[in-house]
Amino acid sequence: MFRTSLTGVTTLAAACLVAAVGCSDSDSPDSNAGRHFGPSEAIGQGTARAFVDTDGAGTPTSLGISMTESALSGLPSATKPPDPAAAMLTLTLPPEAEATGFDHAEVQWNPQGHPPEQIYGLPHFDFHFYLVSRADEQAILPTDPQYAAKAANFPPADFVPAGYAPPPGSPAANAVPQMGLHWIDTKAPEFNGQQFTKTFIYGSWNGRFIFIEPMVTKAYLETHPNATQSVAQPTSWAIPAYYPTTYTVKYDASTKEYQIVLGDLTMRTS
Repeated sequence: MFRTSLTGVTTLAAACLVAAVGCSDSDSPDSNAGRHFGPSEAIGQGTARAFVDTDGAGTPTSLGISMTESALSGLPSATKPPDPAAAMLTLTLPPEAEATGFDHAEVQWNPQGHPPEQIYGLPHFDFHFYLVSRADEQAILPTDPQYAAKAANFPPADFVPAGYAPPPGSPAANAVPQMGLHWIDTKAPEFNGQQFTKTFIYGSWNGRFIFIEPMVTKAYLETHPNATQSVAQPTSWAIPAYYPTTYTVKYDASTKEYQIVLGDLTMRTS
């Protein structure tokens, strides 16, 4: 928020009267274009916030999370096993993101990584984008008598992105309370002889994919990357929404922020 002096307002008004171009109002075709931010939340010695980019018609083109550079300093190390997280933030999306179909976002900091430790046992962040409400997410609990059945109720094959699979073993044992079942990209580098730096997860519960999740190591962010990858797509979608076809992990030197961007959003209805 900023304030404009009366003199500044008068000057701006005069400029608009003198030149019919260069000053726009809310009816301008491009008035909705730009990056819109939700509220900031503290993490480490910095902050994180969700954002959406829209075109002139207000159509979402990308959705993401930005963290200030200082967010990587002073991060907590204490966890409460079996929870691997030392910090968990829920981020409110800006009003302009309503059309995306996504409800909220979360940032989870895992200082010792999480299972499977031989793959994901490095300090990293999980960036969750949920297609269901916070209440629905929080209701995913082992105390639900149908917990095991809902975990094992996989989405139909045409809803599964190409190359993705659930982790081996019992779905109920692999499911994460208040999240769901994480599906892995079997073609990802970390499953093909390389060290984990970043990856893209789909999450299911009771027959639907309800979240998507880039995971990125702290060490990789500290290299100040700018990397974009395509996102594997299914042939059908259970929840109508604007889904990403790419995701980007980057450092913006001009704003000193790390950005996780779900890009090239495309509306999917079935």
